[in-house]
Amino acid sequence: LRRQLESGGFAAGEYVKQLSQQSDGDRDLQEHRQRIQALSEETAQSLKRNVYQNYRQFIETAREISYLESEMYQLSHILTEQKGIMEAVTQALLLQADRDDPALGARRAAAADPFLPLSAKDAAANEEGRQRTLTTLLEKVEGCRDLLPESPGKYLVYNGDLVEYDADHMAQIQRVHAFLMNDCLLVATALPNRRGAYRYDALYPLDGLAVVNVKDNPPMKDMFKLLMFPESRIFQAENAKIKKEWLEVLEETKRNRALSEKRRLEQEALPRPAPAPPESTNPFDEDEDEEEEDEPSAEEEVVDLSLEWIQELPEDLDVCIAQRDFEGAVDLLDKLNEYLADKPVSQPVKELRAKVDERVRQLTDVLVFELSPDRSLRGGPRATRRAVSQLIRLGQSTKACELFLKNRAAAVQTAIRQLRIEGATLLYIHKLCHVFFTSLLETAREFETDFAGNNGCYSAFVVWARSSMRMFVDAFSKQVFDSKESLSTAAECVKVAKEHCKQLSEIGLDLTFIIHALLVKDIKGALQSYKDIIIEATKHRNSEEMWRKMNLMTPEALGKLKEEMRSCGVGNFDQYTGDDCWVNLSYTVVAFTKQTMAFLEEALKLYFPELHMVLLESLVEIILVAVQHVDYSLRCEQDPEKKTFIRQNASFLYETVLPVVEKRFEEGVGKPAKQLQDLRNASRLMRVNPESTTSVV
Repeated sequence: LRRQLESGGFAAGEYVKQLSQQSDGDRDLQEHRQRIQALSEETAQSLKRNVYQNYRQFIETAREISYLESEMYQLSHILTEQKGIMEAVTQALLLQADRDDPALGARRAAAADPFLPLSAKDAAANEEGRQRTLTTLLEKVEGCRDLLPESPGKYLVYNGDLVEYDADHMAQIQRVHAFLMNDCLLVATALPNRRGAYRYDALYPLDGLAVVNVKDNPPMKDMFKLLMFPESRIFQAENAKIKKEWLEVLEETKRNRALSEKRRLEQEALPRPAPAPPESTNPFDEDEDEEEEDEPSAEEEVVDLSLEWIQELPEDLDVCIAQRDFEGAVDLLDKLNEYLADKPVSQPVKELRAKVDERVRQLTDVLVFELSPDRSLRGGPRATRRAVSQLIRLGQSTKACELFLKNRAAAVQTAIRQLRIEGATLLYIHKLCHVFFTSLLETAREFETDFAGNNGCYSAFVVWARSSMRMFVDAFSKQVFDSKESLSTAAECVKVAKEHCKQLSEIGLDLTFIIHALLVKDIKGALQSYKDIIIEATKHRNSEEMWRKMNLMTPEALGKLKEEMRSCGVGNFDQYTGDDCWVNLSYTVVAFTKQTMAFLEEALKLYFPELHMVLLESLVEIILVAVQHVDYSLRCEQDPEKKTFIRQNASFLYETVLPVVEKRFEEGVGKPAKQLQDLRNASRLMRVNPESTTSVV
């Protein structure tokens, strides 16, 4: 069947027709169909195997072609080197023969080219050989043609294989091949499966390249570091000899590059002769020329940029920035600015300024990064002094101020977040105030030190202090007022904050008014909330009032009550005590007195002028609840004995408690309260006419 299907004259239609005639039925056709299907699958598998085998052979052929190509490159390189050696030997022999027979050398030079000296021919041949060598080697590097255009003065100095290591973990990264040219260093990575071929990786100009020797630390040895701001790379040579060659040839090439640049600047700095003016036929110009000859001709001053420290300045700045020697970099810039202060601005000076300005931008970026909040915030404000002082020396006072304050704001915020919230609110507030105000004080002192001569920055510090105080008050209020602490606890916490805030007066900074303005809303809310609690408690006691004397049962309890009343300012409480342990006052009036005086004492701890009316109105509302209750009881009570007892309680309330409240308020605030005086006078009218049904409200 296979042979029949593979035959050249096979016709599918005739085959099917013949098969239908020979078949006995449907079963024969199905079996024949299955045989053809199996044959088709077998053929497909065979095709797949052949394609795979051909593909492998194609890959092996391509690999062999790649190896052959790399070997051809190597052979071309070897031939080029051999040709260069032979030319050098030939030139040396010719020079020796010329020295032995000067006449022969002169005839040979004249025969070759009478207009070209022998030394120039040697230089041209040498330059051409170097150019060919560079071109041959760079043909091996993919992707460098556009980045490295050919120029007449560019040639290859040194090249070799190196191993690159990670600068942080000292782990091997990749194998590279470095090409050192007279003005740059090309780094290329080896291509897999292509021997002697490379791919472009990086190109570094020698002007911005610094070479640092890395001490051997087994097993890490034979290494050196290349510094190119803002990065650095570590390479390992094959052995110590090759490492030494790399270090020496890199330094020598950089030195030659600097010398050639120096000679170029010197040639550009030479004054060019002015073109001679055309002769004039005007007879009157002779007199003007004579007058001009009498005046001294002022020659333009030439700026000497050939000094060694000026030539090496860009490279020295790169090294200082890479080694984080910020002070040294700024010292070099100051030295240059001082040298060029009284010099004219010529084209070489502009070019030098352009190079230096680029380094100044790099230095500024590094100093800005040093002050960024992303850096470590440990060490306090003094840790920023180094970067801030150098930014100020660079004329970036405003930026230094802004970054310094941002850094300190992040440090203060981090310190507050790291505080553990203790169970006792007062303990947490003590820690919070200590951390915040200590940081604020240290920041202010450091700011005075760093920006002593920049008075314009102090307004920025005041704005920063206000925003920092707002951050502190947010944390303070969240812990003290949002958690619904008692008024006494809130008063103690505010007192602690005020005492710490007064410490800033040591440096002439008073932020008390700011903390008052930020806390006034929360304190008002706390006073009104506690006032409502007292009013509700007083109304509840008034609803259960039976107007009976208090029996304290024990002398100790009576003595304790007397002591509490004396602490409230009620000095004549003894006249309201009776025999044994009886007190000739109602429990409601005594409890109201203690609660009102406690509220007044805690409120006075929180007092500042913005709270005057809130505190006064709260006191009046609390007192009115008790006064109205006594007034109503006097009008409604029919029992003479109870009425007499109510009048005794009213006398204590009006003649003892209200004067004490008024006196203590005046002592705490510093001025009398007219509303309290009016309330006491209204109470006096009520006592004169106790049968009146008029309310005291």
